[in-house]
Amino acid sequence: MAKVVHISEAASLAIHSMVLIAGSSEILNVNRIAEVTHSSRNHLAKVMQVLVKNNYLDSVRGPKGGFTLKGDPHKVNLLEIYQLIEGILEEHHCGIESGKCPFTTCVFGGLADKFSIEFIDYLKNKTLADLISIQ
Repeated sequence: MAKVVHISEAASLAIHSMVLIAGSSEILNVNRIAEVTHSSRNHLAKVMQVLVKNNYLDSVRGPKGGFTLKGDPHKVNLLEIYQLIEGILEEHHCGIESGKCPFTTCVFGGLADKFSIEFIDYLKNKTLADLISIQ
């Protein structure tokens, strides 16, 4: 089934994990996060490696190890996490390269651009701290 807005499993795992970790009073490990998010432990581990490598999380090895947030949850917005995993989001897309569309008016009524801009604005203006309370 096609989706209007595509959020990959990796991006979703990264954001969900960051919110869980930011809101937890204890260190969370990959097994616990995979259990809570109902996700593959192996896929989650790869996503977590990216977050650690890019200084969003600290990682402690061992039986009592896990992840802790490295920064202030009020200063980390969802857009930076999303783009870390997926790359820069494009505001304009309809499937035909910009400037090459044969129509003078958008056949989609500009909705693809509108949805993209609203999605980007939401991610940009929502921090981890904003989402801690909805867990």
